[in-house]
Amino acid sequence: MKKTVGWKSAIAASVCRALFIGYCIYFDHKRRSDRSFKNRLREQRNGSEYEKGVDHLTNAIAVCGQPQQLLQVLQQTLPPPVFQMLLTKLPKIRELLSAQSLAEDDVE
Repeated sequence: MKKTVGWKSAIAASVCRALFIGYCIYFDHKRRSDRSFKNRLREQRNGSEYEKGVDHLTNAIAVCGQPQQLLQVLQQTLPPPVFQMLLTKLPKIRELLSAQSLAEDDVE
C-alpha cells in the first residue's frame, strides 16, 4: 500500500511539472510573438523607471541651494510629461523634508 501511494504522488508531481513547463513554453512563445504584449511591457518598464528618476530629481530639487535654476534646466531637458510628474511630486517632498527638519530640531 505504501509503495502505491509513493508511486502515485511521484506520478502526480511529474504531471504537475510537465504542465508547468508546458505553460512556461506557451507563455514564452506568446511573449516573443505578440507585438502588443511587448509594447505594453516596455511601457510598464519605462513608467516605473520614470517614477524612480522623478523621485531622485525631486529630492535633488528639495535640497538644492538654487532650485529655480535647476527647475529651469530640467524643464528644458526633460520630456513634458516627465516634467509634469516632477512638478506634482514637489509639494509632497517639501512637506516631507520640512517634517524631518522639525523632528531634527525637536531632538536638539
